Amino acid sequence: MDKTAARDPGAVTAPVGSPELAEPSGARRIRLILVLGALVALGPLTIDMYLPALPAIRDDLLASDAGVQLTLTGTLLGLGFGQLVIGPFSDAVGRRVPLIAGTALHIASSLLCLLAPNIVVLGGLRVLQGIGTAATAVVALAVVRDTFSGRSAATALSRLMLVMGVAPILAPTVGGAVLRYTSWRGVFGVLAVLGVVLLVVGFFALKETLPPEKRRSGEIRPVLRTYRSLITDWEFVALALTAAMAMSALFSYVSGSSFVLQEQFGLGEQQFAIVFGLGAVSIILASQLNVVLLNRYSPKQIVFTALLAATGFGAALVVVAVLEIGGLVGFMVPLWLMLGAVGFVMPNAPALALSRHGEAAGTAAGMLGTGQFGLGALFAPLIGLFGNDGPALAIAMTAGVVIAVCLLGSVVRGQRQAVLA
Repeated sequence: MDKTAARDPGAVTAPVGSPELAEPSGARRIRLILVLGALVALGPLTIDMYLPALPAIRDDLLASDAGVQLTLTGTLLGLGFGQLVIGPFSDAVGRRVPLIAGTALHIASSLLCLLAPNIVVLGGLRVLQGIGTAATAVVALAVVRDTFSGRSAATALSRLMLVMGVAPILAPTVGGAVLRYTSWRGVFGVLAVLGVVLLVVGFFALKETLPPEKRRSGEIRPVLRTYRSLITDWEFVALALTAAMAMSALFSYVSGSSFVLQEQFGLGEQQFAIVFGLGAVSIILASQLNVVLLNRYSPKQIVFTALLAATGFGAALVVVAVLEIGGLVGFMVPLWLMLGAVGFVMPNAPALALSRHGEAAGTAAGMLGTGQFGLGALFAPLIGLFGNDGPALAIAMTAGVVIAVCLLGSVVRGQRQAVLA
């Protein structure tokens, strides 16, 4: 057993037999993270920019609350399951081709959303948007794993979270500004323009990080064998599901916040954008403090502590929401604290999972993303089905982090038993 791992069961180590990585430093490292952050931002922008318009879309297309939220579910499903295909594809052909093709699909589907005649068509086009955006998500994670290892990977993901965090803050604000001058359809026009910009950035600024000699076969059987090795690795599965359940808490907030804040608490579109953005600030601050904590604690220690804190804040949120204590401020304070705790989980849990399968980084990243966005897609419409109110949102978010605590606990127990054996 590796001596470092023996001393610290929660430490991240490079996979056995993996080659030494030539990690970038200085200006090259900063440039790479900025480029990856710009590309990954397409996902949060696609998810969040139209949130202030959900009530308007419901009224314009004569849809129900749950029906409108299913358009968000469609995007998350596309993001999740698209990565199952794009991950192995990127391991076979490299990172650049899937990135460029996926961004082009996002642009085309965004333009078609401008013409959507009903909620069913819009939902279908949002699935295509999600598939296109999946390429940027899986390629960014795979590039991080190609380039960094161990604690450096967790640190790089934390820095990436800073860049990514700008998108959730700006997206509803930009969406609200667009709605001042046009209808909800104009939001998708802006997304198409952003897709073009990011396509240019990806084409000219991101070099290939997977050399031909390290690429894997794109045939079905080897891909299925790789997925089988991932699925049968319980520690990888548990860590991936831990990241997914933490993300489901975030997507519950994304899905239900526009209705809860605008209809229950009476906020306007611009006010909602500001309050929503403060939640993103909480996540950003946590992700950057995480870089400091990584100098002293292992990623697994940070994740476990953060999930316990999120569970406590979630319990407080449920009590406040059910008893209607403190109005908007009383509701938002524990919610912001809970989002901050989740912000410590988001960079560390994926880094822990990916550290186990560097030889198939794209496929592992695809499976990880599928879990995150697939479970997020399941949680998103539940808020609408259970009333689109504060208690429904609070219970859904808290349920996600409680399940995550249980999953990570199983990993910790398994490692302790392995060390004692």
